[in-house]
Amino acid sequence: MSINHLILQNLKANIKHYYLYVFALIFSVALYFAFVTLQFDPALDAAEGTIKGAASMRAASVLLIAIVTIFNLYANNIFVKRRSKEIGLLQLIGMTKARIFRILSTENFILYFGSLVVGTFIGFSVSKLILMVLFQITGVKAHASLHFSAQAFLQTIVVFTAVYLFILLVNYLFIRRQSILSLFRVATSTEAKVKRMSKSEASLGFLGVCLIIMGYYVSSRLFAGNIASVAGLFSNMIIILASVIIGTYLFYKGSVRLILNVIRKKNNGYLNVQEVLSLASIMYRMKSNALLLMVITTVSALAIGLLSLSYITYYSTEKTAEKNIPAHFAMTNQQDAERFTKALDAGGIAHRETMIDVIQINADLSQVVDTKGDLFMGKGAQRMAIISDKQTGVIDLAADQTLFTGANDELLKLVTFKKNSQIQLQLLHGVLPLTYIGNEERTYIARRFSNLPVAVVDDSTFQKLKQDLDPALQGKSSLYIGIDIVNKDDLEKANQRLHAIEFDENEGTAYDSRLDMVSASRNRMGLIMFIVAFLGLTFLITSGCILYFKQMDESEDEKASYTVLRKLGFTPNDLLQGIKRKQLFNFGIPLIIGLIHSYFAIQSGWFFFGTELWTPMLIVMILYTILYSVFGILSVQHYKKVIERAL
Repeated sequence: MSINHLILQNLKANIKHYYLYVFALIFSVALYFAFVTLQFDPALDAAEGTIKGAASMRAASVLLIAIVTIFNLYANNIFVKRRSKEIGLLQLIGMTKARIFRILSTENFILYFGSLVVGTFIGFSVSKLILMVLFQITGVKAHASLHFSAQAFLQTIVVFTAVYLFILLVNYLFIRRQSILSLFRVATSTEAKVKRMSKSEASLGFLGVCLIIMGYYVSSRLFAGNIASVAGLFSNMIIILASVIIGTYLFYKGSVRLILNVIRKKNNGYLNVQEVLSLASIMYRMKSNALLLMVITTVSALAIGLLSLSYITYYSTEKTAEKNIPAHFAMTNQQDAERFTKALDAGGIAHRETMIDVIQINADLSQVVDTKGDLFMGKGAQRMAIISDKQTGVIDLAADQTLFTGANDELLKLVTFKKNSQIQLQLLHGVLPLTYIGNEERTYIARRFSNLPVAVVDDSTFQKLKQDLDPALQGKSSLYIGIDIVNKDDLEKANQRLHAIEFDENEGTAYDSRLDMVSASRNRMGLIMFIVAFLGLTFLITSGCILYFKQMDESEDEKASYTVLRKLGFTPNDLLQGIKRKQLFNFGIPLIIGLIHSYFAIQSGWFFFGTELWTPMLIVMILYTILYSVFGILSVQHYKKVIERAL
C-alpha cells in the first residue's frame, strides 16, 4: 500500500470524527474572511465619517485569530491523541517518525486547506449580508454590494497558514516525544479518573462555592457608595475577578463532585443505570475537565456580559437622548432659534417653543449628599444649574425650598440625596440656605448646562439669586430654548432644515438635536455590538465544538461499558436517558454558571450603559442558550450512534 493510498484510507476512516471539526474550521474561516472583507469594502469608504472604528475592527480580528488558533490546536490535540494507537502501530510495522509525521501533515493539509477554500467562498457569499446587517444596526444609509477583496483573501491565507504551521509544530513535537509504548497509553490516560473523594477535595469544593458567592456579593456592593477612592474601586474589581475565576475552577474541581457525592450517599450508593451513565461519569471526569470548563464558563460570561451591556446601550438610545435633550431640538442663542423656527415655518412644519432662563451657582451639597470619599462627587462646592419653578409650569415651591430634577440613573445609583437637608447656595455676597425636598425624574433643560441635577427654586428666590451672581460662573449660555415638532413624521425634515442653516460658532451658538444624538449613539454602539456579537458567535461555535469533541472522546472510552449494559438487557433508550442527563450536566452547568456570572457582572454597573436592563439582557441570554444547546443535542445524537454500534 502506497503512502498516498494510506492517506486516503485514513481520511475515509476518520471522516466521521472530523466532520464537525471541518464544519467549525469552515465556519471560522468564513467568519474571519467576511469580517476582514468589511475593512476593505468600498461601501465603508463611501460611508466614511458615519462608521468609525477601524482600530476596533482590527483589534477584533486579532482576537478572532486567537480564538480560532486556540480552537484548532485543541481540536487537533484531541484527534492526534485519539489516533495515538494508530501512530504506534505504524511505528511497529517499521515506519519512521518522519514518515508518520508526513502522513499526518498531508491529511491535515487536505482537510485544513480544503476547509480554507470552502470557508473563503462561503465568507465571500455572505459578506454582503453581513455588511447589510452592519449598516442596519448602525443606521448607516449606504449601498452594500458583493465585493471580493484580494487583500482580505491574502490576509486570510497568511493567518490560517501560520495557524497550520503552528499545528504542524505541535504534532511534530508530540510524535517525536512519544515512545511506542506511551503511544498505546495516551488514549487511556487523557482523563484522570478519581474514584474516591478526599476531605481536602471536598473542602476545596466548598471553598469554591464560597469564593463565587463572595465575588457576587462584592460585585453587588461595588457601586453602593461604600468605596471612597479609585484605588479602592480597582482593588474590589480585582477581588471580584480573582474570587469568581478561582471559585469557578474549584467549583468544577470539587464542588460538583461534592454535590453529586451527597446525592449518591443519600441513595446508600445504589444507582440506577441512568444515574450510573450520568452522575457517576460526571463525578469521575469533572475534575480533569476543571480547567477547560472554567475557561469556557469565564469567557462565556464575558461574551454574554459585553454583548448585553452594548445591547443595553443600543436599546436605550432613545430614552437616553430624551433625558439629555428634553425637546426635539435645543438651542442657547435666541437669534439662531428664530432662524430655525423661520425655516420650519417656511417648510410648513408645526412646532412649539419652550424658553427657560438658566443661572449657574456654586452649591455646597455636603449635607444633602450621602456618600463616602470623592469618588462619585467631588468635595467642596459643586457648580449647579438653577431654574425657576414658574418656568417649568408644573412645579410650585416655597421660597426656602429647592427640588432637584433630571438626575441621571448613574448618579442616583451611586449616591443618596437626603430629604429635608440644607443646601448652601454660594452667592457673590453671602450664602443662601435652601431645604432640599426631593428629586424629580423629569428633565427640563438640556444636559449641556450641568452634569449634576438641575435645581428648581421658587421664582422669587430665582429673581433674588439673579441679582447677586458670580459673572465668572455664567459662561456664554444662560438661556435654554426647546423646540418640539408637533407631528413626529416631520422630524427628519426638520432635522435636515437645521443642518442647512449655517450657524456662526463665534457668536456663542450651541444647539442639540435629539435625532442626531440617537443616530450617533446607535452608530457607535451598533458597531461595538456588531464586533462583540461577531466574536461571541465565534467563541460560542468553537467552545461548543470543543465540548462536543470531549464528549466524542468520552463516548469512545465508554463504548465497552455500553456493550456490557446492552448484553445485560438494557435497551438503547434506557442508556440514552442517562446520556441525556449527562449532557444536561456537561453543557448545562457551564452555561448556567456562565449566565449567573454574567448576570451579576451586568447588574453591578448596567446603569452606566443605559436605562433598560431586563429586556436586552434576557434577549441576549435566551439567544445564547438556544445556540449553545444545539451542541448538546448533537452530542446526544453522537452517543445514540455509539450505543447502537456497541452491540
